[in-house]
Amino acid sequence: MGSEVRLQVCSCLRTLSSSRDSGEIVHALRTLTHYLEDDEFTRLHYTRALQVLVSAQSSHWFNRSRDDEEEIKKLWNEMFLRGPPDQTLLLLLDTISSTGESAGLERCVSVLEKFLSAGRLQVLLWSRCEGGGSYADTPQLREIIIGHLAALPSITSNHLHTNTPDAFLPQQYYPLLAASILATLEKTCHALRAGRDCSLEFVAQVLGKVCIQGYSSQIFEILAPRLSSLTRVDPLWQRVTQRLLENVPERCTECVITGLIRCLSGATAASRLMGNLVVTNKKAQFVLTHKLLLQQYQHPTRLVKSVLGYLALDAERRMLLKQVLRSVCQVWCNSSAVKHTSVEQQLYVSKALLLCVALLTDSEIQELRQEMLQCMLGGVQSRLDSNIVRIRRMGMAVGECLSHKLDTPGSQLKFQYEPDEEIRELKSLMESASVEEDDEEHQPDASSSLQPEPKGQGSAGRTVTSEPGRGSDSELDSDDDLTPYDMSADQEKKKSSPPRYVRDCLEALMSSDDADRVELSLQVLDSLLRKNVKATQEVSVQFSKVLLHLEDRFNTPCFHSLRQNAMVALTVTDIKPVVDYWTTEFYSLNYNLRQRLDILEVLALSAQELSEPIRNKHTGAQPITAAAAAIERCDDITHWRQIVEKRIQSKTRRISKGGTQPVQAVPNCYAPVAGFFFFPLLRNYDRSQVTFDLLGSDHLVLGRLLHTLGLLMHLAINAPVASQMGRALLDFVWVVRFHTDQMVRRGVMFAVCAVFLSMPSENLLTELGDDLMETRAWLADVAENDCDADCRSLAVQSLILLDKNLKSQLQIPDTET
Repeated sequence: MGSEVRLQVCSCLRTLSSSRDSGEIVHALRTLTHYLEDDEFTRLHYTRALQVLVSAQSSHWFNRSRDDEEEIKKLWNEMFLRGPPDQTLLLLLDTISSTGESAGLERCVSVLEKFLSAGRLQVLLWSRCEGGGSYADTPQLREIIIGHLAALPSITSNHLHTNTPDAFLPQQYYPLLAASILATLEKTCHALRAGRDCSLEFVAQVLGKVCIQGYSSQIFEILAPRLSSLTRVDPLWQRVTQRLLENVPERCTECVITGLIRCLSGATAASRLMGNLVVTNKKAQFVLTHKLLLQQYQHPTRLVKSVLGYLALDAERRMLLKQVLRSVCQVWCNSSAVKHTSVEQQLYVSKALLLCVALLTDSEIQELRQEMLQCMLGGVQSRLDSNIVRIRRMGMAVGECLSHKLDTPGSQLKFQYEPDEEIRELKSLMESASVEEDDEEHQPDASSSLQPEPKGQGSAGRTVTSEPGRGSDSELDSDDDLTPYDMSADQEKKKSSPPRYVRDCLEALMSSDDADRVELSLQVLDSLLRKNVKATQEVSVQFSKVLLHLEDRFNTPCFHSLRQNAMVALTVTDIKPVVDYWTTEFYSLNYNLRQRLDILEVLALSAQELSEPIRNKHTGAQPITAAAAAIERCDDITHWRQIVEKRIQSKTRRISKGGTQPVQAVPNCYAPVAGFFFFPLLRNYDRSQVTFDLLGSDHLVLGRLLHTLGLLMHLAINAPVASQMGRALLDFVWVVRFHTDQMVRRGVMFAVCAVFLSMPSENLLTELGDDLMETRAWLADVAENDCDADCRSLAVQSLILLDKNLKSQLQIPDTET
C-alpha cells in the first residue's frame, strides 16, 4: 500500500511539474486532494507536494477556460487548506519570504489569508493538544513552528512592506491568535469532560513566545476578560487556565503574568486564573513578590493592587504578603535608596507599602509591628532630609498613615503640609476596598445614591418650623425706622504714619513693638533705600544685619517678600560693602539654613538686577523662579532650563534659517563687580563649622549654592572675569559631581551648562585641557544612567554645548541641529 501511494504521488507531481494540459493538471490535483485523508501521504509526501505546487504554478494554469481555471483554483486552494496546518504555514511563510514580486507571490499571500480566515490556526493548536500532546515532531521543528506562529506579522511585513494585507498586521493577527487559543482551551474542557487526555504545553509555549516578543496586551485584551468570566462559574476552566500558565516556559513567565494582570479586573480574577502559581513556581514568585514591586515602577496602581490582593486571598499566599511587606519596608526606610532612586520609583514603592499595610489583619500588624515601626521612623527621617519637595511630602503622608495603622496612642505622627493630588491618592490607598469581589462586580447602586434633602428639612428629615412664641426676624427689629449709614467707603485709620527717613525705618525695625509701625516701615523701605542713596550707604551694612536677623513677630502680610526686596535694594545701592557682608556671613557660625538660603536668594536677585543694560530705565528686580523660590519649591529648575535652552538656541546656527546674530555685549553694572559676588562664595566651602557642614549634612544649601553660582556665572557673560569664574566653578563642581543628593547633582549640571554657555570657547577648551575627554565621559554617563530626569536632560544639553565649542574652535562646519 505504501509503495502504491508513493508511485501515484510521484506520477501526479511529475504531471504538475511538466504538463500544460488542463485536463491532466486537474486530474493530478484531484488525486492529491483525495490522498489528504491518508495518514501516510500527509506525514511523508504532503510538504513535497506543496513545494511542487508552489514552484510549478505558472500563468498558463490560470489562463484557460473559465471552468478549468475555477476548478484549478479550487483544487489548488484545497490542497493548502485541508492538509496538516503546521506544514502549510511553514511552507507559505518560507515561500513569501523568498519570492520576489510576482503572480505566484500574490497567490501565496491570498491563500495564507484564506488559511487564517478558515480557522486553521485553531486546527494547528488543537492538533498539538489532543491525545495528551503525543504529536510526533522533533524539538527543533516544534520550535520553528512556534516561532512562525508568534512572528507571522514580522515575517510577512519584512518582505511585503506596504503591500502587507490587513489580516497580517499585529492589530488583527494577534487577536485572531488569541481567539484560536480560547477556542482550543474550550475544546480541551470538552475533551476532559469526555475523559480524554489533553496537553496544553504547546499552547503555553506559543503564548509565552508571543508575549516575550511584546504583544501581550493584544493577546490578553481578548483572553483575560473571557477567561475571567468563564472561571467565575466553572471550576474546570480554572483548572485548565492554571495548567496553561504552569506550562509557560520560565523565560516567558514575567511577560505573561504581567500582561495577564494588567488586563484583569481585580485580585479575585487573578486568583481564579493563576491559583497558587506564585507558591509552586519560583520564577513567578520572584516576579510577583519582588520584580513588579521593587525593581520596576512603570506599572499603574491598579496592577499593584491586583498583585497584593492576589497574595492576600489565600492562606498559603498570605505568608508571601508578609514577606513582601518586610522587603518593601527595608527598601522604603533605606536612606541610600532615597538618594539614588527617582521620585517616581519612590512613589511607586510608597504605594506598595500602604497597600500591603491596608491588607493586613490586626493580628498580622501586631506580628509585624516592630518592622513597621522601624520602617516608619527611618523612612520618614530620610525623606525629611531630602531637598525634593515631593519626597518630603511623600514621607510625611506615609508616616502619618503608618502611625495611624500602628495605633500608637499619644505619639501618632502629624505634619503640616499642603496636600496635593498625589498625597490624596496615597492616603486613599489605606482605605483599600475588600478584595473579595472583582472590581467589575462593584457597580454603584443608583437607588442608594445620596439625594439632596428637600428644602425646609433638617438632617433627620423633619420639617423645620418656627418655635412657638418666637417671632420672625422682622418682628425682632425695633429700629426699622432708622436709615443705615453708608460705611462701604470707610478705611481703617492707621495709628501711625509711614516713616520718611531711612534711619527712622532702621530704628523701627530694631526696637519697635508697634506692629503697625513695623509693617509701614517694611512697605516703604524699598523705595526709601533707592531714593536716598547717600543715607542708605551710611547704614547699609548695619541695615543688612538687621534685615538678615529680622523675624516676623507680628505676622505681617507679605513679610518675606518685603524683607527680601529691601535686602536687594541695599545690595544694589551700596554694592561692595553689602555683598562683602552677605558672602562673609554665609559661612559664619550660628545661622540657620533659612538665613543662608536668604543670602543666596538676595545675591541672585541683586546680580540679575545689576546685569540689566544701563540704557534701560530701572524697573526693579524681577523674581527668578529658582533663586527666589521658597524652600518648598527648591527642587524647581524650570527657569534654569529656560535659560539654558535660550542660550543654546543663540549658539546654534541652522542652515535653513541662516546664521543667527551673536550675543551683543551691552554695558551693565554687574560685570565690573561679578567677582565680588562669585569668588567669596567659594572661599570656605570645604571647612566644616560647628553649625554648618556644606559638604556633609547641609546638602540643601549646597544644591542652592550651586544653582546660585551657575546663575552668577551666566550673568557674567562677556565680562572680563568670566574665564576665571568658569575655571573656579569647574573645579568646585568636579569635587561634588558624584553627590548622592539629586538636588545637588541638578545644581552641578546647571553650573556646568552655565560655564559652557558663558565662557569664551577658546578659553573653555584651554581651561579644560587634559580633562576634556574625562569631562565628556562623565557627562555621557550622567545623561545615560542618572536616576533623575532633569540631571539627564541637563547633561545632554551640556554635551551639545561642549560639541558646539569644539566645532567652533576646530573650525568644523556646523550642520543643522
